[in-house]
Amino acid sequence: MAWIRTVPESEATGIVREEYEAGIKRAGRVYNIVKLFSIKPERLKAVINQYEVVMHGPSKLSRGQREIIATVVSQINACRY
Repeated sequence: MAWIRTVPESEATGIVREEYEAGIKRAGRVYNIVKLFSIKPERLKAVINQYEVVMHGPSKLSRGQREIIATVVSQINACRY
């Protein structure tokens, strides 16, 4: 398995700390997929914003339908997230 440097929760500052805290508030923890972007704070913020728009923004699809689509795509891509 590849190793990618990330910012530990105990060392997070600025944007990274804000996004980690939001992740904890949203899901009870900071998932590794979020930590992967931690060394590039502006990209982390952009990824989180994109997720919010896709999963929570206006759509003809329900939240459940969007989650099902995300699950199927992840399965097809052999992605554990």
